[in-house]
Amino acid sequence: MQTMNISLPDPLKGFVEHQIAGGRYSSVSEYIRELIRDDEKRKSQERLEQMLLEGLAGESTEMTRQDWNDIRTEPLSLLRDRIKSVR
Repeated sequence: MQTMNISLPDPLKGFVEHQIAGGRYSSVSEYIRELIRDDEKRKSQERLEQMLLEGLAGESTEMTRQDWNDIRTEPLSLLRDRIKSVR
């Protein structure tokens, strides 16, 4: 695991130490990792929302039988692939 050093002003350092003292986190590293993971999730949600908005703003088209078949089979195919990669 790589290390990273950061500098914080005293008020922010105190805030982080208060979070650790609260017992939810066992270390500064754990606290920072959770903040980064939360930010990653937020960015992914923003990208998904943007794609959905683009889709809603796009031209409407009729769904074909093939579209519905793809919707049904693609998740199953992805699940099968994931199971194979775990084994």
